[in-house]
Amino acid sequence: MRRCILLLLLVSVNTTAEGFYKLLAKAAEERTQYNITYDGSYHVIDYPNGDVPENIGVCTDVVIRSYRKFDIDLQQAVHVDIKKQFNAYPSKRIWGLSKPDKNIDHRRVPNLQTFFTRNGKKLSVSENGNDYKPGELVTWMLPGNLPHIGIVSNQKSADGKRPLVVHNIGAGPVLEDMLFSYEITGHYRYKPISFKKNF
Repeated sequence: MRRCILLLLLVSVNTTAEGFYKLLAKAAEERTQYNITYDGSYHVIDYPNGDVPENIGVCTDVVIRSYRKFDIDLQQAVHVDIKKQFNAYPSKRIWGLSKPDKNIDHRRVPNLQTFFTRNGKKLSVSENGNDYKPGELVTWMLPGNLPHIGIVSNQKSADGKRPLVVHNIGAGPVLEDMLFSYEITGHYRYKPISFKKNF
């Protein structure tokens, strides 16, 4: 009897986790309805829950704003983690910083890769579309050594072999069949212990 109850609890927990990721994918898909001008310029923003002006953004802002639908503040989460372990992040190596910067750290793909590796789950990279599930995060290296990030959606490509991805590569947030268009450099899941749905 105790074993049956435990199994039911495990199924319930797993369903809740899967449900979260599908809702995160839905929140990302909703971002495609916004008219966003691609602009990665530096802004001094509030902390916590700071954001750049709502009419601008880059690929990382799609991720940040999607998580905000659940009161999950990646600005604060990244800042707290990078303060604890600054040398684990590439801030000094890539940007020459000597301390955390709460205005920009969370808006940089390499920092998010480090954060998701340290605080979420780093998944294997493959060339099989079925290995990528809704709500998972994927990073790429674009031509010119430009890092990029997007969120796997709930929707599939026309041939059903790949999930579509929500990302902003320059024309605002879009839902696109582009999972294997560039070199994949990372594959992650991130779900905090507690969250609140705001839609």
